[in-house]
Amino acid sequence: MKPSVLVIDMVKDTLQGEREFPITPHAKAIVPRINQLTAWARGNDYPVIFACDSFLKNDFIFQGKMKPHSLRGTQGAEVTDLLEQKDSDVFLPKRRFSAFFKTDLDQTLRAWKVDCVLVCGIATHICVLTTVLDAVANDFRAVMVEDATASYSAEVHEKTLDLYRRNLLFPLLQVQSFSELRQKFGG
Repeated sequence: MKPSVLVIDMVKDTLQGEREFPITPHAKAIVPRINQLTAWARGNDYPVIFACDSFLKNDFIFQGKMKPHSLRGTQGAEVTDLLEQKDSDVFLPKRRFSAFFKTDLDQTLRAWKVDCVLVCGIATHICVLTTVLDAVANDFRAVMVEDATASYSAEVHEKTLDLYRRNLLFPLLQVQSFSELRQKFGG
């Protein structure tokens, strides 16, 4: 199996912006683990992809309770400076929750002969989850990295993970810690 790490929505607006979102402290708490995960991936020649919200100013998505943020072309939609980034990393703007939705992520992963995605970032219950489900729908194995994902509360994070710890898609969809991934893939 050849994995790739997908880092979801760890953007400046959420982690370094002027206003703090309810998820902000939880997102900041997983930064060290994501940095460990991406360093491990790069050290094993596994691709690292930062998939970031990239909304339009009057985007449909803002007609609900979500306030405008991560606007395309602004610094707020860029990967947070708290995360280590390398020239070899790929930056993927996304218009909706899943990193697969209306992007070329599936084709890119296939071109690299990747067959498993290790998904981290925010929010466990929305963007991480939809990315993991879409990965399986696109015939990739997927892992939610439990200690490198976060939601706006620890309770929501844990309940989401619990729903998928034992599921009908196992072993195609799994929940694992970073240490379990290192045991599984080496390094």
